[in-house]
Amino acid sequence: MEKLKKGSRCTICKAKGEKGKAVVFLPHHRLALCKNHYIQWFEKRIEKTIKEFRMFSKRDRILVAVSGGKDSLALWNVLIKNGYEADGFYIDLGIDQYSKDSKELSVQFSKKIGRSLHIISLKDEIAPIPVINKSTKKPACSACGAVKRYYMNSYAKKLGYRIIATGHNLDDEVALLFGNTLHWDVKYLRKQYPVLKEEGGFIRKVKPLCKITEKESAMYAFFNGIEYIEYECPFSEGASSIEYKEILSKIEEKHPGTKLQFYTNFLKNMHPIIKEYYEKEETQIKECRICGEPSFNEICAVCRLKNSVERETVQN
Repeated sequence: MEKLKKGSRCTICKAKGEKGKAVVFLPHHRLALCKNHYIQWFEKRIEKTIKEFRMFSKRDRILVAVSGGKDSLALWNVLIKNGYEADGFYIDLGIDQYSKDSKELSVQFSKKIGRSLHIISLKDEIAPIPVINKSTKKPACSACGAVKRYYMNSYAKKLGYRIIATGHNLDDEVALLFGNTLHWDVKYLRKQYPVLKEEGGFIRKVKPLCKITEKESAMYAFFNGIEYIEYECPFSEGASSIEYKEILSKIEEKHPGTKLQFYTNFLKNMHPIIKEYYEKEETQIKECRICGEPSFNEICAVCRLKNSVERETVQN
């Protein structure tokens, strides 16, 4: 966030003839806002995004993927305040103190807003992430992502939810888009959209924070007294996505609005072309022959990970 000039007034208060003092400045939106109007702006922006991409309605049961971080907790808070039926889903990854802290904050927040938080432990399902990491040649973040997607989808179906909402923000989406564009991973670019529709056993997945930056989420959490885990997962150290975020943030500082333009112009101009091209090539969704969950291969990624863990356990 850019610093405010001393004595700056809230843009909205000023327009209403009020004398509210600005506490936040959003350079790419050219807005200086007081605390109350910032909270309103944040919540309305998410609601606008939900409607723009037709993510879900007030009739849907929504499962929010909660990590204990600012984005997922802020999203859950907004959905409840805006009148949606949303519960949380937390996966205990078994990453030492990081998982203990993030789980405690998630439980604490669920009690604060009076909503259910469904919790599963990877230790009971397959193995903690540190064990999985030792058993496979895949990067920890890659294996972790596959596990999260699998259990979010399978448990959402078991629990009767129609929608999975994740806290991916604009910085996440732009870093992913930047990386996929650098490598021209067209198949991944095809899937980069705020809504992945339900098909072949996959539940609908949505990203209501896709136009909200990390700093904006952090400010919203601060203003609402939301406690969240403030340090990164130890396995994310050295991840290319973090390097991309740093590069893009430097560009954003000099040219406010670059991230939002890059992302929204991709959705508007490039994604439809890629989608139309790949719609001609049907992707066959199968059932994993071990667990029965949807998969693009004979055996899904998680069952392959389970096999790797079992082999490692036997060898040791």
